[in-house]
Amino acid sequence: MAAEGGTKAILAALLANAGIAVSKFVGFLITGSSSMLAESVHSVADTSNQGLLLLGQKTSKRRATKAHPFGYGRERYFYSFIVALMLFTLGSVFAVYEGIHKLRHPEELSSPLVAVAILVVAILLEGYSFRTAVTESKQLKGNKSWWAFIRQSKSPELPVVLLEDAGALFGLVFALLGVGLSVATGDPMWDGVGTLLIGLLLGAIAITLIVEMKSLLIGEGATDQELEAIVGELEAEDVKRVIHIRTQYLGPEELLVAAKLELRASLDMAAIATAIDAAEARVRARVPAARLIYLEPDLYRTPV
Repeated sequence: MAAEGGTKAILAALLANAGIAVSKFVGFLITGSSSMLAESVHSVADTSNQGLLLLGQKTSKRRATKAHPFGYGRERYFYSFIVALMLFTLGSVFAVYEGIHKLRHPEELSSPLVAVAILVVAILLEGYSFRTAVTESKQLKGNKSWWAFIRQSKSPELPVVLLEDAGALFGLVFALLGVGLSVATGDPMWDGVGTLLIGLLLGAIAITLIVEMKSLLIGEGATDQELEAIVGELEAEDVKRVIHIRTQYLGPEELLVAAKLELRASLDMAAIATAIDAAEARVRARVPAARLIYLEPDLYRTPV
């Protein structure tokens, strides 16, 4: 479900951003607005980013190999991390530079109404993309807040698209304000202010995504709720207690579980094997993402 929802949101963002990028570049060539130029580069970066997210989804499905025995699930995290870096370099840094340049050397806008019209159309298209991302994310968000969903989601694409689309919408509003104030006051400095605000906004979003994607790329364990459920299913029937447990997400839908268990002392080898198999089945039924489970029977030693 996470992959399907992510793909739908990515495709909606890809189509919207491609159309918006073309219209913004046309608007920049006509008006000379730095806000329009910053937004054009932003949309080109976003379009490229959607392509990278789709590439990550495709390559992550490759079969496991001897060199990569746990598969390629983390490629989705890798490409999402690259997307965050591109958003920072191509979006934020360029917009900040362009905004400072326009503040130091303001230039009059030509045909500002064209820019306004293009920005309004872009807001409508970006709104459609954002609405799609929100709709698809609600299936996974549950009762969490949106911030908690972005921080805790193991599926990287939806948080990336959500933040990108939100940033794009606010960026378009800043660009519209910059152009509108420049026309209303006759001072082109406001166009540079709008551009600078776009850059700072994209920088904040990019840094948030970089931090979150880095954490996923390094390797995150199960959530507190998932870990509680796993331990609860393990400590049943012939399993007396979980002595030691480690978990790690190998990909958005693949959780590795490794644990040492204390079993009832009266069990023979056949019964131990049966108890281990039953414990694995219980965990998989409760937490479907737990696809790789390694359980080791051991003796519980009271800490000295």
